[in-house]
Amino acid sequence: QVQLVESGGGLVQAGGSLRLSCACSGSTFSSYNMGWFRQAPGKEREIVVAITRSGDSTYYVDSVKGRFTISRDNAKNTVYLQMNSLKPEDTAVYYCAADIHGSAWFVSRQIGMYDLWGQGTQVTVSS
Repeated sequence: QVQLVESGGGLVQAGGSLRLSCACSGSTFSSYNMGWFRQAPGKEREIVVAITRSGDSTYYVDSVKGRFTISRDNAKNTVYLQMNSLKPEDTAVYYCAADIHGSAWFVSRQIGMYDLWGQGTQVTVSS
């Protein structure tokens, strides 16, 4: 059974950086489009970034453009989220997710299109 396991969350001061990792078990990772989502207390889960299986196409929500970077290493079955210049409003539980039927050319922004989910990792940014 394919599983996604996130790591790298924690507490950081505003302006700081964190790097999240999401490791995928199994040998089919390279065929999945991947996304990072977040859910803050009392809010709905939202997409933050996404990347196609090849890494050629990405999506960033406006609020993180220029600060966050998604990347993947298919040889290591891992997707990363580098978060710089963190703000208190970035505080949330961050989830990685796999779209196992996604297009090779573009990513989906719809949460319902993602089939596999990790357990989440807490990111807290203090002011």
